[in-house]
Amino acid sequence: MAFFKKLVVSSVIAAIGVGGTFVYWAQQPITTEGEAIPFTITPGSGAHAAGQQIADAGVPIVPILFNLLARIEGKTSKIKAGSYELKPGTTPQRLITQLARGEFAQESLTIIEGWTFRQMRAAMASHPGLKHDTVGLSDKELMAKISPEYVQPEGLFFPDTYLFAKGASEMQIFKQAHAAMIGRLSEAWDKRDPALPYKNPYEALIMASIVEKETGQKSERAMIAGVFVNRLKTGMLLQTDPTVIYGMGDNYQGKIRKRDLEADTPYNTYTRGGLPPTPIALAGAQSLTAALAPARTQALYFVARGDGTSQFSANLPDHNRAVNQYQR
Repeated sequence: MAFFKKLVVSSVIAAIGVGGTFVYWAQQPITTEGEAIPFTITPGSGAHAAGQQIADAGVPIVPILFNLLARIEGKTSKIKAGSYELKPGTTPQRLITQLARGEFAQESLTIIEGWTFRQMRAAMASHPGLKHDTVGLSDKELMAKISPEYVQPEGLFFPDTYLFAKGASEMQIFKQAHAAMIGRLSEAWDKRDPALPYKNPYEALIMASIVEKETGQKSERAMIAGVFVNRLKTGMLLQTDPTVIYGMGDNYQGKIRKRDLEADTPYNTYTRGGLPPTPIALAGAQSLTAALAPARTQALYFVARGDGTSQFSANLPDHNRAVNQYQR
């Protein structure tokens, strides 16, 4: 009997020791330095399979202990498939929580204000963290899947930084960026001055894209928009170089010549009145605001001063003097 009691006591002490060691292990960082280690959990994986996949990816864990911890935490059936990263300092306990919550590895893509849609597509096609599921689609086919209301995609995506799980589809980002642009445009349109010479939100978006390309000075965007609105109201030609450049396409080599200004295209605002048929770039939030809340001004002209700012004039003689002063 005495021997049996000693055996029970010894077993309890050993169990407590093992349990304490296990608890200690669960709360200690798996790695403490170096880069994050990427790993992927495949669909349908239980805790045991997930632990093996994590270990196979180079994360220094013991799958049996990982599986045991998941069972103790009650999360064996809650592990979500997807791409993850183990960052230095992550404990086994935190790792289990990360998998149960689906805290996937985050990727980012920044769409720049003023980019054309072609540049946006190129950036997405070259991003290693995206699933390239739209590469084989034409612009028209892509828009049919995103928003059948539009055929021409130019300008219909909001420039911003988008976060997504590694392996997310390009289509997901396209739809998100399009929804963001339509939302921003609708909000600005609802607050517009009814006297603005736009027939619909799309025309306002065209104007915003012109403003985006005409100046890098955020403080001048409302004035630039005011000039173009005044020209539309008075029937003047917009005569803006960025639309000509867009219409030239690949023929533009960094310089506009007189013959380019005289060559008629749907985007040549020196030869055609009104707005061009589509936006010419991705307009940011400030350009959208400027197009729908332009400055109240008498100016009809502006010329670059050479320092990044513009000189605005209300009549042609004053404008000609400004041209002579700043560009000749």
